[in-house]
Amino acid sequence: MEFELDPHQSGGGLIQGISAGWRLEIPAGQPRSFRLAQLDDYARLARRHLIHSAPATINLRARLSGNSLPGTWGFGFWNDPFGLSLGFGGNPARLPALPQTAWFMHASRPNWLSFRDDTVNTPANGLFAGIFRSPCIPSIFFLPGLLALPLVAIRPVSRLLRRLANRIIQQEAVPIFLDATAWHDYSIKWLHEYCVFCVNGDEILRTSCSPIPPLGLVLWIDNQFAAWDPQGQMAYGTLENPAAWLEIENLAIQHA
Repeated sequence: MEFELDPHQSGGGLIQGISAGWRLEIPAGQPRSFRLAQLDDYARLARRHLIHSAPATINLRARLSGNSLPGTWGFGFWNDPFGLSLGFGGNPARLPALPQTAWFMHASRPNWLSFRDDTVNTPANGLFAGIFRSPCIPSIFFLPGLLALPLVAIRPVSRLLRRLANRIIQQEAVPIFLDATAWHDYSIKWLHEYCVFCVNGDEILRTSCSPIPPLGLVLWIDNQFAAWDPQGQMAYGTLENPAAWLEIENLAIQHA
């Protein structure tokens, strides 16, 4: 499938072409600024116009500059659920939505990216293959929730909302233990009925939990964190990080 990827760079982030792909780099820095290097095919599109639907298979090779980089990095499909745009700068108007994802992701501590309390089977951080599948609720219904967002600071209310999210958002994930500084082959097979994740040709996750299309493709590395832990504590910010890079080669997507 032919597709174009748009670069997004912040805080000194840099994207360079390499022999069969790209190197996404972020510089070393303090936690006061956001550093990002990202390629995607969704930022200029409304969610309903995203181009990827099941059945689809993504294959690529990747390696990292370090195994425990602060922040997050990864690649796969998602619906940019937390993006908020009013339509300025040539971007489409976009409200928050419930998450739809099928991706490989690394999230350092203090990230906490699971709605479940059982993080043995559904890791909240570290390197994992994971899926979120949510009901398709129109974004307009989240406007009252945005106005009520300060209530999340009240711990009992936050815990209640987190339990509610766990009930309505399906989640499947499996931790991955490997040397990310070496080249590895990653693949995601996304079907309507199930998803299969493989690393170096070995199946690591097969699940009937499958995100609802359409979705966009994203490849990224950054220094941010987001957390909503079982105690209801919510936090978001940026982390001090060393210079870091993610290299990706032989990216291919098939729709069939």
